[in-house]
Amino acid sequence: MSRYKINNLEEYFKEYKKSVREPKKFWDKIASENFTWYQEWSKVVDFNMADAEIKWFEDAKVNITKNCIDRHLAKKGDKTAIIFEPNDPTEEAQHISYTELHQRVSKMANVLRDQGIQKGDRVCIYLPMIPELAITTLACARIGAIHSVVFAGFSASAVATRINDSECKMVITSDGGYRGNKTIDLKGIVDEALTNTPCVEKVLVVKRTNTAIQMKDGRDQWLQPLLDQASDNNTAEIMDAEDPLFILYTSGSTGKPKGMVHTTAGYMVYTAYTFKNVFNYEDNDIFWCTADIGWITGHSYILYGPLLNGATTVIFEGVPSYPDFSRFWEIIEKHQVNQFYTAPTAIRALAKESLDYVQRFPLKSLKVIGSVGEPINEEAWHWYNDHVGDKRCPVVDTWWQTETGGIMISPIPFVTPTKPTYATLPLPGIQPVLMDEKRNEIEDNQVVGSLCIKFPWPGIARTIWGDHQRYKETYFSAFPGKYFTGDGALRDEVGYYRITGRVDDVVIVSGHNLGTAPIEDAINEHPAVAESAIVGFPHDVKGNALYGYVILKETGESRDRENLMREINQQISNQIGPIAKLDKIQFVSGLPKTRSGKIMRRILRKIAEGDFSNFGDTSTLLNPEIVEEIKNGKL
Repeated sequence: MSRYKINNLEEYFKEYKKSVREPKKFWDKIASENFTWYQEWSKVVDFNMADAEIKWFEDAKVNITKNCIDRHLAKKGDKTAIIFEPNDPTEEAQHISYTELHQRVSKMANVLRDQGIQKGDRVCIYLPMIPELAITTLACARIGAIHSVVFAGFSASAVATRINDSECKMVITSDGGYRGNKTIDLKGIVDEALTNTPCVEKVLVVKRTNTAIQMKDGRDQWLQPLLDQASDNNTAEIMDAEDPLFILYTSGSTGKPKGMVHTTAGYMVYTAYTFKNVFNYEDNDIFWCTADIGWITGHSYILYGPLLNGATTVIFEGVPSYPDFSRFWEIIEKHQVNQFYTAPTAIRALAKESLDYVQRFPLKSLKVIGSVGEPINEEAWHWYNDHVGDKRCPVVDTWWQTETGGIMISPIPFVTPTKPTYATLPLPGIQPVLMDEKRNEIEDNQVVGSLCIKFPWPGIARTIWGDHQRYKETYFSAFPGKYFTGDGALRDEVGYYRITGRVDDVVIVSGHNLGTAPIEDAINEHPAVAESAIVGFPHDVKGNALYGYVILKETGESRDRENLMREINQQISNQIGPIAKLDKIQFVSGLPKTRSGKIMRRILRKIAEGDFSNFGDTSTLLNPEIVEEIKNGKL
């Protein structure tokens, strides 16, 4: 991808104009010059936004693992592809070369075939962040099986729902997983899930924790003996450009998760291109994304994006707080990490701790630091920039979604001047527009609108598994002819985009559109506040009023609550205006969050409205018990 690395702002504008004026030509050049194809395409793109029908690189034949692994072997066979950093810092890290990765993926691919898995079959992978997770995922792609990775923190019912929805034939799991000082019984969770999944024929089990588990005769097998017998000679399946590569579930507002389907060629081209540019990756750099492969961030920027570029990628099994809050910084120093990509939730949690945890490590290897998962608030941005990046590493505040496959709006390091809380400019090939409620395009600056994309890009999801109608209605019906992201955004005078939160997080108070993110930023700057979440609730006069859930720092716990409420509202009034003041404030010990760190505002809205009837499936939350606590505090 080196010839497609953007080196300065002038080059960015030139590339961007080209990508908008002649998108077919733009993507044709990138695809043809940077990948190995069995057969090239007859058509670069064909789409009908009204029917949500999109195809890229039609008739092309390819295998993504040939591009992730095989083609690097001649020149980079000895290079480390994956560094595995275990949960326990006293356990030795593993360095897996491209040659070894090729052998291990080939063996796993042969095991899958021997166990009856064929092209098009769905395989559920429920593993901790260990090398086998990456290897199994790649092995599925190698034989044309569709992988459905489920984050190994989800409950049995969440696992069963996902298995049944995509009718997986096989589950790959482990005896257990380590997470900080806990051992998680993954096999037990799978056993419970499989009490109601008639489609599953076989379960392969990785040995990780050596805990005693139940093995069901005729269904369950240990993986290692099968690998020991397997050949490391495997020919990759020839895949059509539009063959599904994977299904990844994202939470739906209706409660039923949506199985987003990503196809092979477009996803490959887009993740490789965005990885190279957004992280300014150079040969021999060490890249670390702290996400889990169970999320799209892990798929695109732990696995596929880095390996397509012949990079070295870190897989971390543990958590940022174990054995103490210096773990991230210790790992960066140990492996001399050059690019570091994490979530604002993690940054805020670490910023609450003593600075000594960061300052004991020089972190001189870092070149680029990134943020993903939600808009990063200004206070966290500055802490990250000052104390981790030492004010010399650009902060890439990236905006994208499970549905987009890869990063859409982001600074390009050393190219785009950064601005706290702004994701800045769209990447080449991405054409964002802001729409008002009357479906008109917003030309003005600093006006919150619905963020849409008016032309498809190669990484866009193609459908929702088994429910194309839902895909069409969710993403293409609100603003005909455009992909609706579900997010609100505003644009500043130079064209930078700021994501204001989900559109349902834009609250209209007395006729004013108020994005929740800027209000939360204002509250979070109060010295006593650790974190906050704002939702709207019905109000007789204003239409909607604002309800704030506020977590206090230890220093704020002993403060008089009435005074604190007044100070918080004064802070909002000073920074945004009196219109944004909160009608109600509830002090809480935590907020309901998904495993990827997103606040479940749907639940908070219901509590604010006094509707405790149906919160949907809360078992998949990081902290399901907090829902009851907040509800009881409201009563």
